[in-house]
Amino acid sequence: MRFNLFRQSDIPEHYRSNFINLYLDIAWFGVVSGTAVNFLNVYATRLGASGLQIGLLNAAAAVITLFLAIPAGHWISKRHTGRAVFWASVLFRIGYLFWIPLPWLFNEQGQIWAIILLTFLMAIPLTPLGVGFNALFAEAVPEQYRARVAGTRNITFAIAYILTSLIAGAILKSIPFPGGYPVIFAIGAFGAAMSSYHIFHVRPLADTSIAPPSDPIPVSDPRPSPTRGFIAALRIDIWKTDFKKVLLALFIFHFSHYLSSPLYPLYNVRVLNLNDNNIGIGTALYYLTVLIASTQLGRIVHRFGNKRVTGWGVASMATYPIMLAFSQNVFQFYGLSFLNGFLFAMVNGAYANYLLERIPADDRPSHLAWYTIMFNLAVLTSSLIGPLAADAIGLAPALIIFGVARILAGIFLLKWG
Repeated sequence: MRFNLFRQSDIPEHYRSNFINLYLDIAWFGVVSGTAVNFLNVYATRLGASGLQIGLLNAAAAVITLFLAIPAGHWISKRHTGRAVFWASVLFRIGYLFWIPLPWLFNEQGQIWAIILLTFLMAIPLTPLGVGFNALFAEAVPEQYRARVAGTRNITFAIAYILTSLIAGAILKSIPFPGGYPVIFAIGAFGAAMSSYHIFHVRPLADTSIAPPSDPIPVSDPRPSPTRGFIAALRIDIWKTDFKKVLLALFIFHFSHYLSSPLYPLYNVRVLNLNDNNIGIGTALYYLTVLIASTQLGRIVHRFGNKRVTGWGVASMATYPIMLAFSQNVFQFYGLSFLNGFLFAMVNGAYANYLLERIPADDRPSHLAWYTIMFNLAVLTSSLIGPLAADAIGLAPALIIFGVARILAGIFLLKWG
């Protein structure tokens, strides 16, 4: 089935505003990602951060989210999803403003620890944002349009990411270190504000809205004990359903994926000796193929299904860490980035819909809260284990082993997910 992802004429009028605001939301978040987020780990590496500090930077948000995901899901379920997600996004994205003055306030190690602390604090509102946005997406986009909207969001994100990462690389090349970083952090903060503005205008639709969750406490027990109420709030009953297989499969996927993430800036800066402009060009090439592949996402998902696209995509993403371990110059880095953007587009566009397909429409916040817990547990453990393993066996061997782990994760998801 062929269609133009950007065509709006075949979409009912009352859906168009939501779709456009979702596209603009992710486009502005692409600005954030192409500037502030893209170069944060690189900046910390150039300041002298160790592998463990890079791991802590990636894991800081996961620690908070592990404790707050269930309360966040409960909080979201009691409120208007759109408003809750909007205010969570505002509180989270205010944190980007505090990145801007860091070079003028602290020395190198002080900046590294300040970044870790800020990331830790920003994770508090990020938790309800992460839990709530998937629920908002499900409420605002009818099921038959989700693959299309997800694919178009990938495209708009990629366009913004490509342009801003090239601009950020040029800025960092032209302004002596560290002067360029406050500039790209400021650009990122502006993009974050605009992204929240468009989230505000996404409205749940009447025909996809979530019904109020039923009371998990039996009517025959009008005065439940505090312990029983706490257990009910945790929603342990979800682990007695088939959804537990989805949670385990996605945990293994995220764990294998994030094992190598703290190693990339270390390998790129200290082994390949890439400068900021090289990294900006590499990420632009990566997201160029994300853009190209996203135009075909809906057709591929229609033919193979979200589960197969996700599973085979996860296994294929092993090529990035494995091939990076054998790279020796910037041109190999460029080629690798160009190749693997396609695989990322498939996984990124399909796995969220794979998740939503297996969640009851009337109980999304609680299920998404458990997914958020498993996701952040995977990020936390892998972000700490990855650097420790690299210290023990070396960067290149660790990248190869972590690539093999991605293959196994994809097989697990296909067979048992």
